[in-house]
Parts: sequence; C-alpha cells; structure tokens
Amino acid sequence: MPLGEDNLAARAARLIAREAGRPDAPVDIRIDKSIPVAGGMAGGSADAAAALVACDALWETGLGLPRLLELAAGLGSDVPFALLGGTAVGTGRGEVLTPLASPGRFHWVFALSGEGLSTPAVFAEYDRLRPDAPAPRGNPALTEALAAGDARALAAALGNDLQAAAVSLRPDLSRVLDAGLAAGALAGLVSGSGPTCAFLAGSAEEAAAVARALDASGGCESTATAHGDVPGARPV
Repeated sequence: MPLGEDNLAARAARLIAREAGRPDAPVDIRIDKSIPVAGGMAGGSADAAAALVACDALWETGLGLPRLLELAAGLGSDVPFALLGGTAVGTGRGEVLTPLASPGRFHWVFALSGEGLSTPAVFAEYDRLRPDAPAPRGNPALTEALAAGDARALAAALGNDLQAAAVSLRPDLSRVLDAGLAAGALAGLVSGSGPTCAFLAGSAEEAAAVARALDASGGCESTATAHGDVPGARPV
C-alpha cells in the first residue's frame, strides 16, 4: 500500500482541504487494513471514501453528499459507491450510481489470497483475450433479483467479465472457485480484478460452512464473511 502522496486516502484529504480553503491544513490518517491490498475488493477506494467523510467532518466543510460524490468520482470509479453504500446500479465507469432498494440480506464469503493481482495487468489480459468485446450492457435479471431480495435468482445472474482474464493470470483461482461451490455456495466468482473470490451463500449458517471448507482446502490465505447490504463511509 503506498504511504506517500499517491495514497488514495491522502489524495482525498487534500481534495477536502482545498474545498475548505485550507490547503495546508494538517491531518494524521491511520488506515487499519482488513481488505487485502490488490485484492480486487476496492479496499483503496473504501479508504478514500472514509477520508472524504472524515475530513469533511473534521474541518466542518459541510459539502454534502452530492459534492462528495463528485469529488469521489475524480479519485476513482469505485470511490462513489464506497461513499454511498447500500445497493446501487453503476453506469459510466461505475461512478454514476442509481440506488436500488433491496429487501434481502445477502450472505457472502470471500476467499482471500496472500498474493495480489495487478488490476492493469488483468485489464490488459482481458483486452488480449477479448479484443472485440462488445460494450458492457445492463443485466435486468441481476437487478430484478436484487430488488426482490432473492438469493437464488441473484446467484443465477451473477457474472464478472474480468474473471476469465484473472484466472488466465492465476489459474489457481479455478480451484478456489471449485472448492467454494463444492462446499455448497450458491454461486462463486472472482471479485473485481481478483484474486479474491466471492461466494454467495443461502444463509449465514451456510456462509460459515463454506468459509470453513475453504479454510480447510488450503487454496486461499484466509476467508472473511459479510452480510449486507451495508451503509457507505460515515463517521463513527
């Protein structure tokens, strides 16, 4: 994780300082990482969203969510969602968000790798594998499953265009995906550009069982479970 001026959280703090008219305002930022670096889970984007909210509160800037979302989009495509939270449909680069009401509580297991995977390398591999890939389109089945809170319908609709590229660079991810499905996950896919693999389970108990099986398989460094949706970055 970069610790200098290139760190996304540091860049977010500088943006808020400029908005506050205090470009030299001092602030100490400590990041307790629970999401792996280069794990395909937008961990750096979550750090940036937290820094935006924290510095806005610290300096009493009062920017409001619309302006914070604009600043977030300038930092990275995933930062606005980490700021907004909940469930949303992303268009454009992913930074244009439409909130989606979802009554369900979905249960996820993440198989974490001890070795990161470069996002630019995955996109380059995607371009190599699919030089004539069509422009991304919406997935009505996915949206309907989320709106209905239907885990099984959601499992059937899940997909990740970058998965083939990530697996091409890290063939071991196929074994992790197979292990999660064999343990009873409703669906499994590479998270973002990888190497983290995400599994949807039918209940909290089933998620715990999938996590135990993945831990025992030896195919991943560790596992984590999450149950949501959850809110975006906020002061605590």
